[in-house]
Amino acid sequence: MHSSPSRRAAGPRSSVKSVSDEEMALAAAAAGARLLLSSVARRAAGPLSCAAYSAAGGNVEDSPLLRMSHLARFRERRALAVTDITATEWCEKQMEFVLEHGKPERTEAMKAGLDRHAQLEDEVVRRGGVAIRSAEELWSIRITDFLVGTNQLMFEGITREIPVFGVVEGLWMTGIVDEIRLPRNGISFQPILVDTKTRRRPKCPPEAQKRNGRLQMMCYKYLWDNLIAEKFPAENFFSYFDLDPRYLLSDDVKRYITSLGFNAKTFEDVSKYFKITCHTLWWLRSQEQLLLRYELQADDSLLEEYQFTYDARWFKDKIQEVFSFWQRSREPKFVTEEERWKCSICKFAPDCPMISSTSKCWH
Repeated sequence: MHSSPSRRAAGPRSSVKSVSDEEMALAAAAAGARLLLSSVARRAAGPLSCAAYSAAGGNVEDSPLLRMSHLARFRERRALAVTDITATEWCEKQMEFVLEHGKPERTEAMKAGLDRHAQLEDEVVRRGGVAIRSAEELWSIRITDFLVGTNQLMFEGITREIPVFGVVEGLWMTGIVDEIRLPRNGISFQPILVDTKTRRRPKCPPEAQKRNGRLQMMCYKYLWDNLIAEKFPAENFFSYFDLDPRYLLSDDVKRYITSLGFNAKTFEDVSKYFKITCHTLWWLRSQEQLLLRYELQADDSLLEEYQFTYDARWFKDKIQEVFSFWQRSREPKFVTEEERWKCSICKFAPDCPMISSTSKCWH
């Protein structure tokens, strides 16, 4: 139950900046030599690149590297991020280009959106910093952010940038919920999940963007609801990510966790707090109604509040479709005829087979 308005007015919680999946991968790579060695052993010294395979006299089209799934090549022992899911739904061919060639530079609009999210986060979360030296410590920080965020939600009625993670349709997924609120009407105690998006122009988004936002929010709801329902597969968690429960945390990480009211010496200690917290949250299953907010970048004014209902069947179908791309059970799809306007804002359009095979210009 959330507290009175005076309690809700309390200052922002202290936390490190939420850890992105890119940061997770970098830290895991730096500290996880054992993971790299096991991966090499499993692949029996397979080819490291298509170019190397071709130079050795192999046919690139038949390369074992190319035949591997995108999950094996680009997300081995890593969770798919919710942003991976939405980017794939936006355009599978564009996602393939990103995996093969890397993300293009951020646009000014993207930077403005990130700045706005940081501003919103700072209203609730006071970010600090702590040195991370391993995947276990990175997950410890991620879990601690979850613990602090849920505590803030219960006592202040709102939290922002809270990590969620779990298994969806057999695959690990992770994300960061923009905002979770408890209703103030005293009738329902079910929290509502909220995401704020910014737009350069003062007009509401097209259906393709709303559909993408619906998928994103349904991912968050699925992960959140499963965490508080104690459906987190702990044993699979440690084995899949190659994590050592007995790992001793560094002094910096221990001090950080202690400053937030927890006493942990090992990664297993943090995991126990996580299990206990999830056990106490059973009554916080999120509302079926989800909320997308669209703001104008120029002045942060509200353009639209778009509320919609969680659709379990639609969500499952969409996730299975996205996963079939990552598992490479089929060729990537291009955007539909009605959504080819996306190509005009795609940095990979000059190299896209769909564009080069036609003389049309998309606007």
